[in-house]
Amino acid sequence: MPRTKTRPNKVATVIVPVADQPRMTAFYCDALGFQPRVDLPFGPAGERWVEVGLGDETTTVALAPPGPGMATGNHATGISLQVDDIDAYHAQLREAGVDVDAEVMRAGDPVPPMFWLRDPEGNVLLVVQ
Repeated sequence: MPRTKTRPNKVATVIVPVADQPRMTAFYCDALGFQPRVDLPFGPAGERWVEVGLGDETTTVALAPPGPGMATGNHATGISLQVDDIDAYHAQLREAGVDVDAEVMRAGDPVPPMFWLRDPEGNVLLVVQ
């Protein structure tokens, strides 16, 4: 009898270790447009497990306390955000004081217009159209 392989069926959560959860939650929600999804006690030291998400998307970003020996800040998160109007979003973030690239990069087809942004702890995210 052949065995069926079990495989993942989605990316559930991307974890970004952060030092200041309230500040980072406010940034991801207020500046970037995420919504709070989960905020629960976590661990014995009064820590919190915080997740934020976008619209109806099921994948979330956990803004979590760092694990043992993990540093916070200045990580390349690997997170890519898609927007319909990259120029408007870039301008909106710049006006809000977000650390974004000076300009939207336009390499031409098939590469979409894009720019990088840094959150308050220096973690890097990519925005594409």
